Amino acid sequence: MFNVHNQLELNEKHETLVIGLYQQNSKLSGLAAELDNQLDGQITELMKAGDLSTKRKLITKVHTLGRLTIKRIYFVGLGKEKEIKFDSIREVFGTLFKAIQDAKIQDVTIALDTFVTDNVDQSEAAHALAEAFALSTYKIIDYKQKANDPEKNIEKIHVVANTEEMDEIKSGLEVGYAFGMGTNSARTLTNMPPNLLTATELAAYSIELAEKYQFEVEILEKEEMERLGMGALLAVNKGSEEPPKMIVLKYQGKEEWTDVIGLVGKGITYDTGGYSIKPKDGIVGMKTDMGGAAAVLGAMEIIGEIKPEQNVVAVIPSTDNMISGGAFKPDDVIVSLSGKTIEVLNTDAEGRLALADGITYAKHHGADYLVDIATLTGGVIIALGTETTGAMTNNEELFEQVLQASHECTEPIWRLPITEKDKKRVRNSKMADLNNSPGREGHAIMAGTFIGEFAESTPWVHLDIAGTATTSKDSDLGPEGATGVMARTLAAFVERFEKGK
Repeated sequence: MFNVHNQLELNEKHETLVIGLYQQNSKLSGLAAELDNQLDGQITELMKAGDLSTKRKLITKVHTLGRLTIKRIYFVGLGKEKEIKFDSIREVFGTLFKAIQDAKIQDVTIALDTFVTDNVDQSEAAHALAEAFALSTYKIIDYKQKANDPEKNIEKIHVVANTEEMDEIKSGLEVGYAFGMGTNSARTLTNMPPNLLTATELAAYSIELAEKYQFEVEILEKEEMERLGMGALLAVNKGSEEPPKMIVLKYQGKEEWTDVIGLVGKGITYDTGGYSIKPKDGIVGMKTDMGGAAAVLGAMEIIGEIKPEQNVVAVIPSTDNMISGGAFKPDDVIVSLSGKTIEVLNTDAEGRLALADGITYAKHHGADYLVDIATLTGGVIIALGTETTGAMTNNEELFEQVLQASHECTEPIWRLPITEKDKKRVRNSKMADLNNSPGREGHAIMAGTFIGEFAESTPWVHLDIAGTATTSKDSDLGPEGATGVMARTLAAFVERFEKGK
């Protein structure tokens, strides 16, 4: 896919050359000036006439009409150099690759050094390029009948880096591409129809992932869950004809199984709400209720590619939440894996029940730090909208590391509080240790507080992606539909994790 060169040979044929242009008052410089000279100043004339712009994300295609060995040049506006950062240059690359893909160009050469600034070095620019390529050219896998005409996709990207540090460029490309492709895998899983992505199929996918990256894998079946006492997950599954699965993947990046990071993803493959049934408009789209599981699996794919020196256990409690004569009901009392009893007040608050057993099982596998991720509450959308993920924690140091990773990956999170009064509300039950739904007020906070009862003293961060797991509009970095949000953040957090920081 990527070929790296340390100089551009202008006497060789190039199908398409890409050059970044920063806004500047002086004349063209470097490669752009050299090409301008070979074209008798026509690039300068285009700029003077306003037909070629340096405004950020504006792309100008110039045909050389046989005057150069380069067939066409894409000039990419970058705006003011001092304002460019990693996330903005990634967006620029996303815009570029979408334009090239639409033009059905299959071979492209990019002058990487023309995109470099004091804020973004060449290895970072390489990461941004490769990640943006993967994300922006992603296409939803649908089930429509297709025409016989084969699609033309970008097949070769030649990256010209004016540096002797070629290994850093190659590493930046490899890591960036891994981050993008892991996110795309999470997108594909979340977009899948619920009749095709059952808990059984999610487990099968996890096994394939484990085989590819040599993860240790464990899939608990219903009988084993019953024997262990996973009453919370099993309660959610009671109305379903599909068997539940408790999915475990282990990546060992250290010699000893210590300082283990636990990633726990909600894997509800379809959520009707159960007897607390959702309205007809609210039930459509509930195939995405396993977005947390998808993010964890996407992160594990990235981890398998970049191989950080960390230990990770990924746990995914998976089932659908259906209605039948045997389904669990409001007023039921269930016993979780931890031994804590739960009064069910709302069967549509099922994700936190599944996560309760998932978090406890992650601790059984030695997790010293926990991050759970789930499309958990509509309340977080009311609070934070659709661009920001809600977060809660019991540990400042762990939260700061997750927050830093989210900043690096441009996946913003915002912390919500947990107070002693919140804890009292989820512990307020005449029939059990906890209740699963104290009421509408502070709904997102109540859900996170409930999960925190199972994290107990283990350092823990909760991420509610109900608003960010999907989008209703295209962007520079992908189509509408599933976003794969937090796959990159989780992987970056694992990669840079420091004990005791």
